[in-house]
Amino acid sequence: MSSITRRRFLKTGLTTAALLAAAPVLDMRTWAASQEQARVEVVPTLCNGCSSHCGMLAHVKNGRLWKITGHPDHGRSQGKLCARAHGAAFWLYDPDRLAGPLKREGDHFVPIDWEQALDEIAAKLEAVLAAHGPGAVFFAHNPRATGAFYGTRFMHALGAPTTMTHNASCNTSLILAYQAVFGTTPGADLANSKYIMLIGRNPAEGIQTGYSAALARAIEKGAKLVVVDPRHNASAAIATEWVPIRPGTDLALLLAMMNVMIAENLYDAGFVAEHTVGFEELAAAVREYSPAWAAPITDIPATTIARLARELAAARPNCVVDPGWKGGFGANYANGTETARAVGAINALLGNLNKPGGLTFYGAPKLGKLPADKAPDPPKPTLPRGDGAGIAGEFPLAPTAQGLPHVAARKAREGKLRAGIVRHHNPVRNFPDPEHMMAGMRALDLLVVIDTHMTETARLAHYVLPEPSFLEREEVVEAIPGRKGTVCMRTRVVPKLLENTRTFDEIIVALARRMGVGEYFNFTLDELNSARLQPLGITLEELKARGSIQVETPVVEGMPKLKTPSGKVEFVSERFAKAGFNAVPGWIPPRVMPEPARPNSFRLIHGKQGYHSHTSTANIPYLLQITRDHNAERLWMNAGRAAALGIKDGDLVWVRSSLASRQVRVKVTERLHPEAVYIPSGYGNFSPGLTRANGFGLSMNDLVPFQTEPMSGHAMMMEVVVEVEPAGA
Repeated sequence: MSSITRRRFLKTGLTTAALLAAAPVLDMRTWAASQEQARVEVVPTLCNGCSSHCGMLAHVKNGRLWKITGHPDHGRSQGKLCARAHGAAFWLYDPDRLAGPLKREGDHFVPIDWEQALDEIAAKLEAVLAAHGPGAVFFAHNPRATGAFYGTRFMHALGAPTTMTHNASCNTSLILAYQAVFGTTPGADLANSKYIMLIGRNPAEGIQTGYSAALARAIEKGAKLVVVDPRHNASAAIATEWVPIRPGTDLALLLAMMNVMIAENLYDAGFVAEHTVGFEELAAAVREYSPAWAAPITDIPATTIARLARELAAARPNCVVDPGWKGGFGANYANGTETARAVGAINALLGNLNKPGGLTFYGAPKLGKLPADKAPDPPKPTLPRGDGAGIAGEFPLAPTAQGLPHVAARKAREGKLRAGIVRHHNPVRNFPDPEHMMAGMRALDLLVVIDTHMTETARLAHYVLPEPSFLEREEVVEAIPGRKGTVCMRTRVVPKLLENTRTFDEIIVALARRMGVGEYFNFTLDELNSARLQPLGITLEELKARGSIQVETPVVEGMPKLKTPSGKVEFVSERFAKAGFNAVPGWIPPRVMPEPARPNSFRLIHGKQGYHSHTSTANIPYLLQITRDHNAERLWMNAGRAAALGIKDGDLVWVRSSLASRQVRVKVTERLHPEAVYIPSGYGNFSPGLTRANGFGLSMNDLVPFQTEPMSGHAMMMEVVVEVEPAGA
C-alpha cells in the first residue's frame, strides 16, 4: 500500500466509478470473476532465496505476482524450486522493505532524496581517498554477477583493491584447498555414482535442487550413500549408513582411509602415476595415520574406518567423496583447509576425476566483454589489500576473490580501513562475535549499505540506499558450468512498487560520475549484457524472453590439464610449504574440545534447514511459521547427555561461552553425537527493521569469538565450546 500515491488512488477510484456508472450490470461478483479469469503472463527470471540463483518462472496475474514455478532449462535447478524460493516471493510485497534513501543523524535515520544522498556519499568517499588513500576503502557483497561486476569495477576505478564476500563464513578453506590440489573447485556426478560419501554436506537441507535430485537418482539406482556427520541430518535419513563422527575430526578419518588404500594397494596406481605429483610424499605422510590411530580421535571404530576405505576403493572410479560446501571443511574448524585438501587427495587416489560418478571439471559458457574502445577496464589496483588476504605476514594463501570481512572489521577498528560499501550482505549478523563486527562498522568514517531491508549491518550505516526487490530489477547475465552450461539472467517481473528505490548498477554509475570516473561506466546494463552474450550468438532479447538457455560447452573427456603449476593433481603444494604449512596434508587437531571433566561442556555446531537461508529469510512470515509450527529453532542435545543433566525435551536452558550467554529451548534426540549440541543457523536477528524475525531464536554467532584460521583466514565458526544448564540452575 505504501507504493500507492494519493493521485493513483483517486485516479483508480474515479475510473472504477465511471465504469460502474456506465455499466450497471458490472457487480462485484462479475468483477471478481473477471479478475479470476484474467490472462496469466509467465516471466522467466532468477530466484534470490539463496546464492544459488535458481531459474524461476514468475506467473503474473492482474499486474501482481500470482505464483512461481521452476524453470526447466536452468542447469542448476532443473525445473524445481525449494521452499526458500516460494517464501522469497513475499519480499515483493513485504511491508518491512526500505522505501527511500536514509541518512543517519545521531542515533536515528532521516529520509533524504537521492541526489543529496549520492552527492554526500561521493564527497565523503573523496575525502577518505584524499586523507587515507584507496587502500582504506572496501566493497563487500553476496557474490553474484551484478555486485561482482559493478562493485569491483567501481573499486578498481578508485584504485581500491579490497573487495569481499561472505565466503570466509562459508567455504573459503574449501576454495583454497581445491585451488592447491586441482587448480579449481570441482563438482560431482552424483547421479551416476555407485558409492557416495558425504562429509558434513546435507543436500536435503542445504538445497540446490538439481544436486539434491541427482543424489536421489543415484540412490534409486542402488548407490550406497554414507553420511559422515555428528548429526543425523535429513540426508542421513535416506542414507545407507550414518557415521556419527566426533565434530572437527573428519581430517583424521580421511588420513586413515588413505592409509588403508595405499597400504593395501587399493588406489588407482595408473591414474596416480600419469596424472598426479607428490604421491611418494603423500604415502610417507599418511603411513602413521592408521585406523587404530584415528579411532580414538574420531570416535569411529578402526574396523569401520578400514571397511569404509575398502568399500570406497572397490567402487572406483564410479564413486566420490563429495567435494562439499561448508560442513566439515568449509569455514568451521581450524583444520578445515587441510581436511579439504585430504578430500581432494582421496578422490585422486580413486582415479575418479571426470569419470562417471566421480568428480567433474565442467566449464561454464564463455561470456564476452565490452569493447575496450568504448568501455576500457580500469587498471587493477597495485596497493596491498586492506583485509590481509593474500598479504605476506598476514594471510598469504587466503583467496583474494573472496576476502575476509571479519578481519576487515578488525582493520577498521585499527583505523586501516575507513570507508565501505556493503550490498546485500549482512556481516554483522552472519559472522561470529557481533560486538566485534559492530565495533568495526562503527569505526568507519563512512559506511554505505545498499539493501532491500534494514538489516543489522544497515542499522550501523551512515547512509542506507534501497534497491528494488529481486522481482523488480534486471541484473548482469550469468553463466553456470555443466556438461550443458546455462546462460541466464534476472529479468524484471513487475514494475517497481516502490518508486523511490534504485538498482545497484544505477547507484554505482551515479557515484562514478560524481567522482570523476564515469568514463569506466559509459554503457547501459543492456549494452553490457549484449556484449556478454555476443560470443554465444544469443541476443539479449532472446535471453530476456527465455530467462535461461542451455548451451553446449566443451567437455574434455578423460583427464584435462589442470590449472596447477604442474598441470596435474598436486598431492604436495610448494605454495603451502613456502607459507610455512604442511606441503602434504597432515593431522591438525581442532582448536578446542569439550572437557570430559565438565559434564555440561559441549562443542556447538550448526547447519542449514531446507526452508531458510542464513538469516535472510527468517523475516518471511510463511517460512517463519514453519519454524514455529515445528519448534524448529531449538537446540539439539543428545538424549543420554540431557538425562545426565536433568534436561527434558522442551526445557529452557542457558547456553554459555566465553563470549556470551543465551537462553533457548531444547530438542532432546538420539540423532546427535554426545559431545555436540546443534543449533540451526537461520535465526537470531536483532534489527527492529525486521519486525517478524527480530528477537526470534538463537544465533551461534553470538557465542563464537572472533578468530581466524591461519591458512585461508576463515572464521572457524564451530571452534567454540559451550556449557549448557537448565535455565533454573
